[in-house]
Amino acid sequence: MSDAQLHGDILNQALPYIQSFRGQTFVVKYGGSAMRDASLMEGVIRNVLLLQLVGINVILVHGGGPEIDTWLGKLGIEKKTLGGLRVTDEATMDVVEMALAGRANKALVSELQHLGGKAVGLSGRDGNLLIGEAISEELGRVGKVTRVNAEILSTMTEAGYIPIVCSVATDSNYKPLNINADSAASAIAAELKAGKLILLTDTNGVLSDKDDAHSTLTHLSKNEAKSMIDSGRADRGMIPKLEAAMSAIEAGVGSVHMINGGTPNALLVEVFTDTGIGTMMSS
Repeated sequence: MSDAQLHGDILNQALPYIQSFRGQTFVVKYGGSAMRDASLMEGVIRNVLLLQLVGINVILVHGGGPEIDTWLGKLGIEKKTLGGLRVTDEATMDVVEMALAGRANKALVSELQHLGGKAVGLSGRDGNLLIGEAISEELGRVGKVTRVNAEILSTMTEAGYIPIVCSVATDSNYKPLNINADSAASAIAAELKAGKLILLTDTNGVLSDKDDAHSTLTHLSKNEAKSMIDSGRADRGMIPKLEAAMSAIEAGVGSVHMINGGTPNALLVEVFTDTGIGTMMSS
């Protein structure tokens, strides 16, 4: 079956959903292997464009860990992590901002426009879009979002553009902060009261057994997510995603979906079919 036929089949199933979703805002956090592989990137962007085509306002938020790692290696800067987050000293922060706001962001803008869409690339520092504060001295320039100035995003989506936002924020002294992309997407979704927050991961959603790739949970409550973190059942990479999902639900986002970005047409299958493809959390 060709991509066009597959898209058509999914959209035929989607007709009951489209009317209810039209006019809503979906925030999609993009990263992982789907961002490193050119063919997977094209597939994700085509799905995003189809969501926009049926009347959904889409905001794409991205990180870029592999791009950062590549440049840290080239510059001889050691990578350090703590609790699943990147320890970010001043030198690392320079690399983070260069890699995310420069290469990663503009590659996504270029791909979306190449496929016929209208995109605007933004850092969270542009227009004071993301204001944050440092989390701890141990993590350095790693921050959490304290305020989202979302007017610029609404203005762009209303004009037919897809904002592509990299997860760098500004602190009270107008210095950059490295923000976990899941957390940044959650904060944006919360501010906009988005219908959906969709987190693309490298696993098939949330696994009941982190060592079993086939143990995907179809639905997950906030209490179950908290229990997974507290008990250690969630590994370090999944913890920020679960925390972002819980925060979004508490702020009034309709639902949060954690899906494998490497699965073809994952966005369309998750949004427009009854069975979905990953893990959903809702209120």
